[in-house]
Amino acid sequence: MKRYDNMDFRKIQLPREIHTGEGVIDETGTICKDLKIKGKALVVTGPKTNKIAGERAIKSLQDENFEVESITIKQASKDTIMEVQDGIKNVSIVLGVGGGKVIDVAKLASTRSEIHFISVPTAASHDGIASPRASIKNDKGSVSLKAKAPIGIIADTTIISRAPFRLLAAGCGDIISNYTAIMDWKLAHRLLNEPYSDSASALSIMTAKMTMKSADAIKEGLPESAGLVVKALISSGIAISIAGTSRPASGSEHKFSHALDIVAPKPALHGEQCGIGTILMMYLHGGDWKFIRDTLKTIKAPTTAREIGIKPEYIIEALTKAHEIRKERYTILGDRGLTEEAAEALATITGVI
Repeated sequence: MKRYDNMDFRKIQLPREIHTGEGVIDETGTICKDLKIKGKALVVTGPKTNKIAGERAIKSLQDENFEVESITIKQASKDTIMEVQDGIKNVSIVLGVGGGKVIDVAKLASTRSEIHFISVPTAASHDGIASPRASIKNDKGSVSLKAKAPIGIIADTTIISRAPFRLLAAGCGDIISNYTAIMDWKLAHRLLNEPYSDSASALSIMTAKMTMKSADAIKEGLPESAGLVVKALISSGIAISIAGTSRPASGSEHKFSHALDIVAPKPALHGEQCGIGTILMMYLHGGDWKFIRDTLKTIKAPTTAREIGIKPEYIIEALTKAHEIRKERYTILGDRGLTEEAAEALATITGVI
């Protein structure tokens, strides 16, 4: 049996320091000093997140005598990555201060430039906060690319709690999707002898269970709720690092979400789509899909196509095309996927449409 845990020669990249809490962004400079970083810092941020958090991170760095440059980006694309790479000159550290797009671009640009990266999220909407992966838009939707895990994470729970609650709920959807991701991984291990990690799987499932157990405590505007979700997302990202693959947190439900990104005129948030995908794929696995649905409802995350503003026909189309996404990754969808009739029945039975 091939198991990653037995591959002692494989390198596992994990964050060296993780800082979460209220007002922790004002310690950015001190944290960088503690990490023995010297020289110039590059802060990558967005138009809105610069005012929310970027300016505070820059001030903290300057207070500790760091020379700071900044780049403001609007999207996660190939061109944006090149723009940030061009800005990495005589830089000792890159900080991504913002949402998923900012963090993914900063993470990939720093990886390609062989510079350490610190993740400073302003929202907790997906596990890219800590994972060694970056999601970048292209003409076919989006692609998940390998990157280095951040050397550090600075998650200010006050800032994250003030982000639209929809983002936090989406983060919960991304965490809960670990359930079906692990089921798909185990299936591929049994049928195809795909390498499998017990430790990464256990961490991934524990993270999903703890989040679902805390569903009643996840409320809008509370730093404590933001702390619960961001720590779970970090754990999920670490499970990916341990496995050396995104398998612990990405299966058939993610294939469904990526298919929606392609077919829907206006896709919803990644975590929202993955949450709904988990309901659908849990049904296919013969698991307790109603428990998944009810937990998402408790968190106030969407569970239907109507709630995310996507027409039923796009849900059905995405279900029939999901198996074509990342064909090398075997899931419950198999190699042939669902027929249109089966997809419509699945979406109807689960109440998604």
